[in-house]
Amino acid sequence: MVDSLERLEQLSALTRYWSLYATTQAGSGHPSSSLSAAELGVGLFFGGEFHYDITDSKSPYNDRFILSKGHAAPLLYSLWLLAGVITPEEIQELRQFDSVLEGHPSKRFIFTDAATGSLGQGIGIGIGYALNAKKFDKTNAYTYVLLGDSELAEGSIWESVESAAYLGLNNLITLIDINRLGQRGETMQGYDINTYRQRFEAFGWNVITIDGHNVSEVVSALADAKKLDKPTAILAKTIKGKGISLIQDKDNWHGKALSQEQFDTYIHELGSIDLSLRAEISSPEITELNSYIPPVFDVNSYPRYDLDTLVSARKAFGDALNILTHNYSDIIVLDAEVSNSTFANHADPERFIEMFIAEQNMIEVAIGLSLSGKKPFASSFAGFLTRAYDQIRMAQYNAPNMVIVGTHAGVSIGADGPSQMALNDIAFFRGLFASIVLYPSDAVSALKLTEQAYLYQGLSYLRVTRADIPVLYDVDETFVVGGSKILHQSEADEYTLIGAGITLYECLKAYDILQSRGVRVRVIDLYSIKPLDTATLHSAARETKGFIIVEDHHISGGIAEAIRSEIEDILIPIRSLSVQEIPRSGSPEELLAFEQINVDSIIGQVESLRQDI
Repeated sequence: MVDSLERLEQLSALTRYWSLYATTQAGSGHPSSSLSAAELGVGLFFGGEFHYDITDSKSPYNDRFILSKGHAAPLLYSLWLLAGVITPEEIQELRQFDSVLEGHPSKRFIFTDAATGSLGQGIGIGIGYALNAKKFDKTNAYTYVLLGDSELAEGSIWESVESAAYLGLNNLITLIDINRLGQRGETMQGYDINTYRQRFEAFGWNVITIDGHNVSEVVSALADAKKLDKPTAILAKTIKGKGISLIQDKDNWHGKALSQEQFDTYIHELGSIDLSLRAEISSPEITELNSYIPPVFDVNSYPRYDLDTLVSARKAFGDALNILTHNYSDIIVLDAEVSNSTFANHADPERFIEMFIAEQNMIEVAIGLSLSGKKPFASSFAGFLTRAYDQIRMAQYNAPNMVIVGTHAGVSIGADGPSQMALNDIAFFRGLFASIVLYPSDAVSALKLTEQAYLYQGLSYLRVTRADIPVLYDVDETFVVGGSKILHQSEADEYTLIGAGITLYECLKAYDILQSRGVRVRVIDLYSIKPLDTATLHSAARETKGFIIVEDHHISGGIAEAIRSEIEDILIPIRSLSVQEIPRSGSPEELLAFEQINVDSIIGQVESLRQDI
């Protein structure tokens, strides 16, 4: 049911009331940012253009609403209260420990389409939702994103704006709340609406300019936007703190709640309020979902890597994507314009999206695809993923089911130099909630661990080496999350050498030399960095006199620290060989030697331990 203009205006006033009430009860929050967007929210939710089945928040037919300006969470909760899914008793528990109505929207509240709060990411996540609806599920669902004008200073916004236009997402509509005031004063552009218009139009968007407090204009703009063949930005001029003279258009009120006395004094300025008033959201259109069936893949064409032949792990990753995308219809592969080097371009072309050199946007889109029920693989050079660390940090709060792949890891990439080397990525991905970190050493393990990353329900990081390296494992070998492989073992082992990726080969070289000298050592391929194979590590700690851990990664937060944190109860010497000097251009062999993570350094540590113990 579409509400009348008069009723929409009443709902807008009521939305302001609940936003103020909730933040006053909480004693904190962002009421002024919620008040400025009241008509925008009400016009969208109850003006007839937004379609959502409140009995099934996960329905693929639902339109999606992303509150990119996540500090305006009271507005979001007030809208859902008016829709009947939140009670007044629940909203007065805003920001309390046991409440799902957190200070910024989180997935604990099931009607949150994306956890937000770090500004500049809403459009990118919205692209993921819109792309899935348009290209993959082929539904009539729209995605709406509400942004604040302050966050338009974020570069990731403009990555997303360009991407949405390139992808032709006419089912993506953004509303920009231009209220002029940021946290500490006026925004960069203030009320210069024309500059905003020119910027969006320059990126290929349709632009509609409205009075953001005229709910009739809001509804009309939304209806007009749905008739167009490209994404639309609705530029809405608003007033921060609208409706309450104490804070309206006043600086230094961002993130401040009214006291109870102030609430009681000024709430009458909203006019007559009917607290029992509720509204309905239009139902979605149910269509037949696109049932994409991957092409038949000939199992006889699965790669059969011969032992000791030179195959890079990244090439095997590409082979794995080829297999997976031809067997599982939920996989979407994204790459940041290096797919001919990551080998992500081996995926089924129908399941591949080029994201160009815009890593922040790539991760945001992957989050949106994951929230849409797909399994995205997002790949780039591991060193360049640092561009998107904040997006990845926020991904963990969206209960993601996605795989991030970083190739060209460590100093072993060679002559390209330190700017291209990922040396801190294990530390970062280890520190994320519900994440796993997998680090294949050869082609077979890369093939199998890519599949394990697909099967894992959560956030997976796959660290992939650049170099062509000998195949170690038979293609029928199995690999599991939380596992490892013992490549050499005997009852006479004195020490344990632990490597992963390129350093495993240095451990194997050291094994051969030490063996020729009569020194027995155990060699473990620790391909699962998180979770660790603690059982195997404990056994090795009981049966040998010390560990030598070799990693192509900075010492901080790397494999050695992971092992120390997991087996802190074991009192044996642990020697760490890791990257501790700023690297330079050179051959892989020169760099491994320079960082003392090569065969000679390993042998030196074994000899040192034998003398010390």
